Amino acid sequence: MIIREYTDSDKHRLLELLKLNTPEFFSPNEEKDLLYYLDNEADNYFVLVMEDKVVGCGGFNLTEDGKTAKISWDIFDPSYQGKGLGSALTQFRIEKIKENKEIKTLSVRTSQLVYPFYEKFGLQLREVVKDFWDEGFDLYRLDCDIESI
Repeated sequence: MIIREYTDSDKHRLLELLKLNTPEFFSPNEEKDLLYYLDNEADNYFVLVMEDKVVGCGGFNLTEDGKTAKISWDIFDPSYQGKGLGSALTQFRIEKIKENKEIKTLSVRTSQLVYPFYEKFGLQLREVVKDFWDEGFDLYRLDCDIESI
């Protein structure tokens, strides 16, 4: 397993991963949002490689004040889900985030489908907004103090 920084040459594969997870985990309407993110906001974005193939990705962004890190766009090849790779990538990002002593809070906005995954890392549910991402895809916002992880 290798975790490395995202490059533009990964974009096509990440769109494939998104499609492999649509409509089970992502709305079909989210592809344009991912493209925008990759083109404009992927400063701290990483891919996970197994056997010379990108099988997952995820990143984080900072709020304007630099005090909150927001986990973003976790996507994995369904055939590699349930093998601990998502946990490894999340832990990798937490360690990267902890390198910046200005960051006080870890946050994620996800759906009802995967929020329990983030609870395993100590994030706590703070808000639910029905049909936020699309019909049937609710927003679940979780966060925690970075020192508690």
